[in-house]
Amino acid sequence: MTVLLEMRGISKAFAGVKALSDVNFAVRQGEIHALVGENGAGKSTLMKVLSGVYPHGSYDGDIIYDGAPRRFRNINDSEALGIIIIHQELALIPLLSIAENIFIANPPSRFGVIDQDAVYERSRQLLAKVGLNEAPDTRVTDIGVGKQQLVEIAKALSKQVRLLILDEPTASLNESDSAALLDLLLEFRAQGMSAVLISHKLNEVARVADRITVLRDGRTVDTLDRADGPFEEDRIIRKMVDRDLQSRFPARTPDIGEEVFRVENWSVYHPQHADRQVIKNVDFHISRGEIVGIAGLMGAGRTEFAMSLFGRSWGRKITGRAFLHGREVDLSTVSRAIDAGLAYVTEDRKQLGLLLADDVRKNITLANLDAVSSGEIIDDIKEMEVASDYRARMHIRSRDVYQPSGELSGGNQQKVVLSKWLFTDPEILILDEPTRGIDIGAKYEIYSIINGLADAGRAIIMISSELPELLGICDRICVMDAGAFVGEFSRAEATQEKIMRVILRKGERLVDRDLGRKLEAASPGEAHP
Repeated sequence: MTVLLEMRGISKAFAGVKALSDVNFAVRQGEIHALVGENGAGKSTLMKVLSGVYPHGSYDGDIIYDGAPRRFRNINDSEALGIIIIHQELALIPLLSIAENIFIANPPSRFGVIDQDAVYERSRQLLAKVGLNEAPDTRVTDIGVGKQQLVEIAKALSKQVRLLILDEPTASLNESDSAALLDLLLEFRAQGMSAVLISHKLNEVARVADRITVLRDGRTVDTLDRADGPFEEDRIIRKMVDRDLQSRFPARTPDIGEEVFRVENWSVYHPQHADRQVIKNVDFHISRGEIVGIAGLMGAGRTEFAMSLFGRSWGRKITGRAFLHGREVDLSTVSRAIDAGLAYVTEDRKQLGLLLADDVRKNITLANLDAVSSGEIIDDIKEMEVASDYRARMHIRSRDVYQPSGELSGGNQQKVVLSKWLFTDPEILILDEPTRGIDIGAKYEIYSIINGLADAGRAIIMISSELPELLGICDRICVMDAGAFVGEFSRAEATQEKIMRVILRKGERLVDRDLGRKLEAASPGEAHP
């Protein structure tokens, strides 16, 4: 098979710190080549070297593409040869239409004027190619994350892509959207396109990749070929972390105490659609030292429920009662929810959880400034001591507490967010997708932290789209569908099959009652404030 790309002896340093050391990487024509490794292993850095984000001269080594040496000065140089990268944070403009986003950089024109008819016609053709049944004039903000990912791919196809680089393309997608995206990738491979897939989801990698290259600490560790036999996740993990993980989830013996928190008849309406009830008369409870998972498809109402509890951060016409240790509490604002003992770790740490430009110290103390202040003046020494303490306790890997949070890996960013809310000393900690977008080793560390918090008597509510994660961590799992709890399982009785059966059985009843609406509500993704 013809080699399309070779990267030979690539080394890259930042301020004297080696991010890549003599990395070798090659992609064949018409193959899907996965690039895996822990956060900070160098995957994204390597792809930024390839795409010209880090220009020639800022790194050592050679790039051979389509049989010729290449010296990319910027991303335009690489795109001109059909190398297109789609980053994890999608580069779409929400208030522009799908067509405008696809052709924002290179619109078809006649006599120097944008040809609107050609823009829309070519957009229709590209959307059909990626299987997206949306009108080209639909605003991007009005479609879900899964569909936005397809718009990014259509945008790449408009640039005559030959090598498509996908950085964590399914991190924010539900299982059905992820499967559809991977099927599309397989279709492109059948048509002769090459792809580099960066992903922490090893089951997805094993499903579609022809070869897998493992990076560790900025070095090439191994390249595995499907032709040599099936990919084994345990072997890949050992290569990634340089150690055996005896279990994906740390052992824990639960010590569950008395009931801490209860919600009765909780109802929430959509903030823009006044007649749409999103959370429907929910009852919920959790005890001291208990980890309760909330399972469900995207759009089931899990995030909306959590955010409405946390100071009515989402929704309107919120009714119902909440009790802490048997006494009714006021959760009507975020500050009152914090005072009542609640904390909420958002699923979107980059947009809603952290101030990425601010340092670790400021992010950790942000939710409880009173504790590091004298009057209205922040005590810099006290703030530094608190941040240093959490940095040590949570094993946050950073130069110091003054390093900008945006420079940290995903796992370490998540530890900063957890530290921020732990500093408020909550009794009930709501974790929304706490391991999204982080690698297997960092996940294990987060799981260990969660177990430690439960052992210390905190009540943990955990939302996750990964059923194995809920099964491995939780003492009890509540199943949510269409804004209501439709099932509950103890750790001993819960299985993936039982949970999915409850969801789908509920969906069938919805179909019978309201033709064709089965799980369509899941497609736009969870709502955000």
